[in-house]
Amino acid sequence: MPEGEAIERTHEVRWFDSLDSTNRYLLDEARRGAPEGLVAVADVQTAGRGRRGREWVAPPGASLLVSVLLRPALAPEQTPLVTMACGVAMADAVARVAGFAPALKWPNDLVVGDRKLVGILAERDGDAVVVGAGVNVEWRAFPTELAETATACNLEVGHSVDRRELLDAFLAELDRRYADLDGVVGEYRARLATMGRRVRVERPDGDLVGRAVGIGAAGQLHVEDDDGEVVEVHVGDVVHLRDV
Repeated sequence: MPEGEAIERTHEVRWFDSLDSTNRYLLDEARRGAPEGLVAVADVQTAGRGRRGREWVAPPGASLLVSVLLRPALAPEQTPLVTMACGVAMADAVARVAGFAPALKWPNDLVVGDRKLVGILAERDGDAVVVGAGVNVEWRAFPTELAETATACNLEVGHSVDRRELLDAFLAELDRRYADLDGVVGEYRARLATMGRRVRVERPDGDLVGRAVGIGAAGQLHVEDDDGEVVEVHVGDVVHLRDV
């Protein structure tokens, strides 16, 4: 698809001063029959969520908190492709608007070095997939518990970054990837900081330690453990380890 062709798509963007969760809002709208392409943005979320139900907290106006309603023709096990498309799109949007290129961390973060810049969460209900992103855009400082592990766009470039410009760039980039989900895996793999790293994968059935060696067609992570066996991981949180 020629660059720009899918960027003409029109989104209905609903921007809220405060919302409990942009993902929750769009899931409710999806159940009421809302069309694909509806976007919810909030200056602050009072009950934002990350993976495994973790709380997402950001001061008002400090982050771009955005969710998009999609209705992809995908089997449930292929839903991670939407998360991957969102990650690649946001990485390009940050590069275009803020002027630096974050890397991807499996399964759903954008990082600068090992500091988290963006968290992404996709949730499915029937044929509807709501994918949300929380981008640290304009932070003066992080609380003590995040100071060593988080970063923000303005802290990386030394000047303010406009959330609305970042939103527009993200939606345009997401449209391009959504129109060609088959091509997303290659882009995702090329930007993945996890590839080749020694990792600890925290899973419900126990941790796995090894080296990340590949990405499957539906976004599953391939980890070679210390016995040389390659394990396919569908669900888990990754910690990047230092080589010993």
